[in-house]
Amino acid sequence: MANFLFYSMTVLIWGSTWLGIKYQLGVVDPAVSIAYRFALAALLLFGWCLASGRILRFDRQAHLFMALQGAMLFGFNYLLFYLAELELTSGLAAVVFSTIVIMNLLNGRIFLGTAVEWRVLLGGGLGLIGLVLLFWPEVARFEAAGSTLLALVYCFIATYFASLGNIISARNQRLGLPILQTNAYGMAYGALLMLTVALLLGKPLIIEATFSYLVSLGYLALFGSVVAFGCYLSLVGRIGPGRAAYVTLLFPIVALLLSTLWEDYHWTWSALVGVGLILCGNSLALVKRPAPKVKSPQPEPATA
Repeated sequence: MANFLFYSMTVLIWGSTWLGIKYQLGVVDPAVSIAYRFALAALLLFGWCLASGRILRFDRQAHLFMALQGAMLFGFNYLLFYLAELELTSGLAAVVFSTIVIMNLLNGRIFLGTAVEWRVLLGGGLGLIGLVLLFWPEVARFEAAGSTLLALVYCFIATYFASLGNIISARNQRLGLPILQTNAYGMAYGALLMLTVALLLGKPLIIEATFSYLVSLGYLALFGSVVAFGCYLSLVGRIGPGRAAYVTLLFPIVALLLSTLWEDYHWTWSALVGVGLILCGNSLALVKRPAPKVKSPQPEPATA
């Protein structure tokens, strides 16, 4: 039941964060907006940890891996995706990001020694095909010009960074590091990194004092970061990076459902077939087959 709750919360929240991110782009530089988002999220998590009496002291090695998790999962991957979406449509970026299912399986094998689950791999392949169909008009319109090709490369690098962040989180959980505290430190390190990048690039540390920017920043920090990442990384530890990454194939569906209400999105047959393939792949990847029943040996009849 807990896994279903974590899974549902992650899909529903990340499926809605595209609205928040839309209001973050424009006046404030992406690196600065990312720094604000994760700094605020880190403050919320540290406040909760202090209020609930959780331990916040860890050794240097733990801090090193929390910093790596922050750089990969709460820093560079977001910066590259923000830069990529200045050239690419969000649908095409979602298709690229969905390859994290395959990346997590392979990276889990390389860095954690976990077995490659063929049902998850096949389910991820079906889901990826479904996502391509879901965003087929945007995929078909893609032209490999200089700037768009570079943006596509940014998307793949960002996805790989996110996958490494997943693996580092799984590694930290295996060693008994608690999710709330590692997320708090990781987000703080990610925010500090993005702040450093912004200063090195000479970006102004301004804030857009508008209702839409401030409300979206608060939503992204509390729900998109604190709640969703807490649920998602809990899944990574409980069901493995490969299965957990399947949420990346489902939350674009939620985004399109919201777009239907907010932006008059019109569904096509290819999109509906794509949703069907994603759901079939989800069932294949996540629903475990019951173990075969072993018949207990029948007692032999007694002989005189």
